[in-house]
Amino acid sequence: MSSLETTPAPERSSLVRAARGEQVATPPVWFMRQAGRSLPEYRQVREGIAMLDACRRPELVAEITLQPVRRHGVDAAIFFSDIVVPLAAVGVDLDITPGIGPVVAEPFRSRADLDRLPLLTPEHVPDITEAIQLLVRELGPTPLIGFAGAPFTLASYLVEGGPSRNHEHTKALMHGDPQLWHDLCERLAAIAGAFLQVQVDAGASAVQLFDSWVGALPRVDYERFVMQHSAQALAAVAGRVPRIHFGVGTGELLGSMAQAGTEVIGVDFRVPLEEAVQRTGGKFAVQGNLDPALLFAPWPVIEEAVRAIVSAGRTAPGHIFNLGHGVPPNTDPGVLTRVVELVHSLAE
Repeated sequence: MSSLETTPAPERSSLVRAARGEQVATPPVWFMRQAGRSLPEYRQVREGIAMLDACRRPELVAEITLQPVRRHGVDAAIFFSDIVVPLAAVGVDLDITPGIGPVVAEPFRSRADLDRLPLLTPEHVPDITEAIQLLVRELGPTPLIGFAGAPFTLASYLVEGGPSRNHEHTKALMHGDPQLWHDLCERLAAIAGAFLQVQVDAGASAVQLFDSWVGALPRVDYERFVMQHSAQALAAVAGRVPRIHFGVGTGELLGSMAQAGTEVIGVDFRVPLEEAVQRTGGKFAVQGNLDPALLFAPWPVIEEAVRAIVSAGRTAPGHIFNLGHGVPPNTDPGVLTRVVELVHSLAE
């Protein structure tokens, strides 16, 4: 038998199995924003390169994606990109401003603005395909997680023109012109879904849909204005790979987010995992949810929290250990490595 035949495939990895609700000896672990500013090797290779440019260079993308896998021994790589990359790829005039985030030159406020948002095709992002193919070869049995931004969060950036605390323009459009809102989100769902398809076609073993800002909505508005569009994006890769659906401040939305179509519900640090399991009917794997701020606490505090989360995760059909949000830039990388080692030691 050849070595290729004896090497486990990513589809049999602990992450993919846990995402599908299968029993694994220890929870797989990865961290949102694990490839980023907390790593000195990341800061070195990114020096002098703008974020959007970095996201479109296949060899650089592959290197940055692999860095935390090498350093921390995590159970999955998360594709290095940004949720606005597909928007820029189809021609939206935007930039990622250091210290601020995505900034759109001309915010979307009218029906005429839809004409500035063509559908995404693989021909818009050949570099994404190339980068993922490079990564799949390098990662071997370690799965690669692809991702996209959810329609609400993408729409918020487009309508507000950048990050927003209160989402005034977004909510005003949503309620003031519901048809335009739905048309915009339907277009964004198609773009997000196509971006996920490109990544899965190239070899990603799982995907995550990030809805970073949707926690700004009450559940009734989520179900009326957002849920169908997230479902459309997630449906693009249904049955092909496990899907993770994650938002920030979404404790009241977890049941609805799970029903939008996913195998794994991402849980931020505000809701205990066992509570998230109850809110989603005990039918979904969960991902999370160590408070990123605890990474700065003394190790005994971190260890106690990690053990409690792993224990709570066993109440779900499957559990993927993660933070309840992204890795803070000033995190000591050594602490993350210790967390990975601890989780891996906690066999059931």
